[in-house]
Amino acid sequence: MSIKANLAIAFAKHVQKKVYLWANNPYKTQDKVFRNLIKNAQHTQFGNDHQFKSIKTYQDFKNQVPVREYEGLKPYIEQILDGKSDVLWKGKPKYFAKTSGTTSGAKYIPITKASMPTHIKAARNALLFYIANTGNADFVDGKMIFLQGSPILDIKADIKIGRLSGIVAHYVPSYLQKNRLPSWETNCIDDWDTKVKHIIDETIHQDMTVISGIPSWVQMYFEKLQERTGKKVSELFPNFNFFIYGGVNFEPYKAKFESLIGKKIDYVELYPASEGFIAFQDSLTEKGMLLLLDGGIFYEFIPASEFYDNNPTRISLKDVKMGVNYVIILNTNAGLWGYNIGDTVEFTSLKPHRIKVTGRIKHFISAFGEHVIAKEVEQALQEALEETPYTISEFTVAPQVNPTKGLPYHEWFIEFENAPNDLKDFAQKVDASMQSQNMYYQDLIEGNILQPLVISLVKKGGFHEYMKSIGKFGGQNKIPQLSDNRKIAEILEKL
Repeated sequence: MSIKANLAIAFAKHVQKKVYLWANNPYKTQDKVFRNLIKNAQHTQFGNDHQFKSIKTYQDFKNQVPVREYEGLKPYIEQILDGKSDVLWKGKPKYFAKTSGTTSGAKYIPITKASMPTHIKAARNALLFYIANTGNADFVDGKMIFLQGSPILDIKADIKIGRLSGIVAHYVPSYLQKNRLPSWETNCIDDWDTKVKHIIDETIHQDMTVISGIPSWVQMYFEKLQERTGKKVSELFPNFNFFIYGGVNFEPYKAKFESLIGKKIDYVELYPASEGFIAFQDSLTEKGMLLLLDGGIFYEFIPASEFYDNNPTRISLKDVKMGVNYVIILNTNAGLWGYNIGDTVEFTSLKPHRIKVTGRIKHFISAFGEHVIAKEVEQALQEALEETPYTISEFTVAPQVNPTKGLPYHEWFIEFENAPNDLKDFAQKVDASMQSQNMYYQDLIEGNILQPLVISLVKKGGFHEYMKSIGKFGGQNKIPQLSDNRKIAEILEKL
């Protein structure tokens, strides 16, 4: 083991101890964050508009700061883009992370001098926890690949603008720079097909030890490697034992990954968002990711079942329970207040506080009152795939409200690597799991309101064609795994 690896192990254990100090004092840690946020923002325009000077308790805060989505924050963002300072946070943002919006077009999420370091520190700590937990630091001597967006940034109102992953690329520590791939020039390529070809050129003969990215796009990289060489990933990169991912549930992709890699490896999950780095996997044996309580974010939670009520329950960390699906609300040192990022989470542990992402509050199916969420469809598919040779590349689910004949149903669009011979039998297994998880769905089936789900096969490469057709091919873009309409379904039907 190299000197660099030995030093990494010692440092990792030191950092792990420091992290668990605040993780084991969660309420004190969050109270400190809350008070610092209010104090630092009380002289901003938002702070004046919402009387931050008079806020003494969390109840005061709830009374004065409503929950809002981007549209509710947009007037403040527009003032910043017009050149104003001290609007949401002291001074001006250092960056805007540009993301895709739905009703509002592009969204500009502020990243401040105070919030930027938390993104970098959390990503670093995820690596260090892996080292501390396994004693394996040999990978620091090999090459690491991070599949990400272009680091080229635009400028508006003297503020740099780009994708979060492109912004973060400017902060790779110097001690990792010589180990990092692909090159800066390759990362700047916008066209994903061209970019992947260049990444393969640069990595195919390297000692790759760590690979990170959204699973669907890393899978494409692996497939292209295999097409070019005829070899498994583990044959090309024998020291590759560690995959870092975030943004989606990895379980539906796992079997395909291990088939492409040719051996079992370790997986570490992150929960980064443009709005803040929320959690990372701190254990290889415990479920869930450690919620980052000292990273400049004060968290609130609303039960997803109540979210669209007139007066939903809104709580802090002190009152959360396991087994409840919550909409997560952020208040941050980037100037987001009562901000709904759209994700739903569930606590897997309260000592320390660990969470898993269960889906999106807007990504659900309830065309008939069934309230189906992403967690349920992912688990149903996973259970049906267990102990079978079948693997999938991608999937999405949509309601079919007006079929040409028979009762309505949920239509599952699945791109298999090797499709089942008996698709109806496979569909029955998925449907049985759905009914066991969701009593509303079960009641609709038993009451002859819905017929059991139907699987429609998507040709190989079909989801990539879909993403190209909507201009979101590659990078950090993800397929919604379920929706309450047929916008995606209608395009897939034409492929």
